[in-house]
Amino acid sequence: MSRPFVLGLTGSIGMGKSAVASMMEEIGVPVFDADAQVRLMQGPDGVLLPAIEAAFPGTTGPDGVDRAKLGAAVFGDDAALARLEAIVHPAVAKARVRFLKDHAAAPLVVYDIPLLFEKTGQAGVDAVAVVSAPAEAQRERVLARPGMTAEKFAQILARQMPDAEKRSLANHIIDTGTSLAETRAQVVALIERLSPTR
Repeated sequence: MSRPFVLGLTGSIGMGKSAVASMMEEIGVPVFDADAQVRLMQGPDGVLLPAIEAAFPGTTGPDGVDRAKLGAAVFGDDAALARLEAIVHPAVAKARVRFLKDHAAAPLVVYDIPLLFEKTGQAGVDAVAVVSAPAEAQRERVLARPGMTAEKFAQILARQMPDAEKRSLANHIIDTGTSLAETRAQVVALIERLSPTR
């Protein structure tokens, strides 16, 4: 049985990956958003709440995971972060399998996975597109986010594979250091190249 061409979409923090994923959805490509799945599973009545509460007591409530408390419990603690990932990652992988079944008739689907190279690996994807921008644009975007500090940004970057390395591993690169119109043109061209039957 044939299945869609699976494009893994990734990029470091502040590179514009979410904007690119939105463009792909607008064009009609099914996008699996790993972060959105995690938010759903950690939200009110989320399937991961019991396991997270057991591992990190006091970090969940009626509204789901208290992101500030859970963040404080794992931030800067590699062992705690590994415990959390052991709960979250298998559940996301199952959701991804369901997504692929639901969109089996599509010529192309996208897996939007922030830490694709760092955590997930390229298993299950046919090609990888890396969203990239100049370092100064990345820094400006990230530091404009509410609650973000230079220290937090540095710690996040330390956990992510350097952009140059991601670019070297990519099959396709989408440059967001340009205008939105130019970025969209790159996205459209890539989708047309990967799904000629559209």
